[in-house]
Amino acid sequence: MTQDGQFSAEASPFAAAERISATLGTLTDALFDARTSRHPASSLTALRVSGPAAEALFDLPLAPNGPVHTAVDRLGTVITAGTARPGTGAEVSALATGALLSRYGTTGPVRGASPDAPGVLTAARFELPVTGEPADPKLRPPFTAPLAALAAGQQTRQPVELATGAGSEVRLVVPPGFHALTSPGGPPGVSARTAPLGPAGGSPSVRGVDPAAGAAAAELATHLAETAEELFSGAEPAGRRDFAVIAATLADAVCASGAVYAGVAALRADGRPADATLVVSLARHPLPITGLATELATVRRHAEVWTVLLPAGPAAVLVEGRSVPVPGPLAADGVRRWAVTSVVEAFVPLPDGVSVLCVQLSTAQPQDWELYTDVFAELLKSVQFGWDGVPGAPAAPAPAQAVPVPVPSPPTEPAPALHAAAPADAAPADAVPADAAPLPVDLRGTPVRVPPADFNPFAQVADPTPARPILVPDGATGAGGTGDAGDADLPPRPKGTPVMVPPPDFDPFAPQPDAQPAPPVPAGPPPAVPVTDPFGTVTAADRPQDPFGTTVLLRSAPVPPPPAAPPAPGGAAGNADEPGPRPKGTPVMVPPPDFNPFAPQPEDRPAPPPAAAPEPGPFG
Repeated sequence: MTQDGQFSAEASPFAAAERISATLGTLTDALFDARTSRHPASSLTALRVSGPAAEALFDLPLAPNGPVHTAVDRLGTVITAGTARPGTGAEVSALATGALLSRYGTTGPVRGASPDAPGVLTAARFELPVTGEPADPKLRPPFTAPLAALAAGQQTRQPVELATGAGSEVRLVVPPGFHALTSPGGPPGVSARTAPLGPAGGSPSVRGVDPAAGAAAAELATHLAETAEELFSGAEPAGRRDFAVIAATLADAVCASGAVYAGVAALRADGRPADATLVVSLARHPLPITGLATELATVRRHAEVWTVLLPAGPAAVLVEGRSVPVPGPLAADGVRRWAVTSVVEAFVPLPDGVSVLCVQLSTAQPQDWELYTDVFAELLKSVQFGWDGVPGAPAAPAPAQAVPVPVPSPPTEPAPALHAAAPADAAPADAVPADAAPLPVDLRGTPVRVPPADFNPFAQVADPTPARPILVPDGATGAGGTGDAGDADLPPRPKGTPVMVPPPDFDPFAPQPDAQPAPPVPAGPPPAVPVTDPFGTVTAADRPQDPFGTTVLLRSAPVPPPPAAPPAPGGAAGNADEPGPRPKGTPVMVPPPDFNPFAPQPEDRPAPPPAAAPEPGPFG
């Protein structure tokens, strides 16, 4: 997506509505003149939408399926748009244009239309609609204080709960001063109309027209005639006819762009004209607000993009300058030229997650930019959403060429598995003999087993068969033995390895009946409980404590007394002549309790050395 292609229908889902905004700017620049009836600029701000009446737009007594916009006393024009009301898409431009020409009569050619060109008037005869282009960055309008104030944190409203099937719906208030060029009932099929068919349905040349399209065309023709009377009340009938007919030729383009409201304002501020256009549309764009703002800032390099928080939720606001062409057939001097407009555009995602409300206002008078941005900010504050709680479905991708798969009839009983297991030696499902004829298209693929509609994969299988052990009786050569050629009359031996299945109450950790329990180990004397003192000393229970934290070792356990006599090396009774098993082990002598290993033993005392004879001295 490039800057040059940002206004093309392939580049952005909002491009079609932006073309309608540029086309309305062309009409105000070419058709509004000194004969245009203008209201004072104060009419835009006379009624503020922040009052109690604007907080309950969904409580207004509007029909469930329409109208698209209606005037409410002391409030303004309430616009209603919804995702569940797309309309039939029937074309009404030709019917409405014919009805207006019949209404005003043939008083001369329509402005911009060649009198020698036969046929029904269309928008292409006036070189409409037009496409805007990005203007010089130096001509970009400022991001005014009323728009910047929307970025401040504020409390948001919850969407109004709608009935299931109503989709997402949006309502907002347009202040007085704007004249709608769209029918109050919307395109054909959006709302139930009681308007008579009139000239559009009764003309001999249009017999057989769908009643809904005929009623919509008659309603649009009547509404445009009334709007032309308001805007050109001081002009001759030809001027009112030109404006109404040219606006009627754009009806199909407005409906195809997703616009639910298109209006113009003809005001007077400080004695000079102050014109503006307003377009409200719905488009499908599944990106969240952060992704949408990033995309806008990337594509619209000459624009200024802010993320703001409205009472209805987050939104992205864009400000930029655009150049729109004024076709030669509509220009007063017949020469094509360009006009620079200042545009503010807001994108508000709807609760369904896939739809976006787009509101854009433009003016060719930069000196009135502050006035219109203030009105635009108040208009955004009045946005309210309704939702049935069902997320919107994303746009369906292009259908791919799929290969059909034959599906057999569902089994009569629930199958334990969705896919049948193929044997190990079976050929692959896609193996086809080389000489086999190709199958028809409707029989190609892999057969699968589809469970019945009432199949519950979590339900318990009825009458489950418990596993049974394979018994191998002794001596049964046919059933459980080895078998030989002479056992032909016995049943064949089952395949597999015989196993013993334990009973349900089997405890693998219980002692076996033939197992001898181990003798109990006698418990020793209980350990002495250490006694602590305030200093953290740990001593034995029978040792006195001292204040120095000394740890005294416990006394050893008393040694049992030795046996009276060691066992005899012979028999068990100590008699060497009597046969008997010799006790195993090595006899040891255990010292008595009062044994002192350091005391001299009587038998180990050394003999005193013999007295030696005195040696004679050297002096005798």
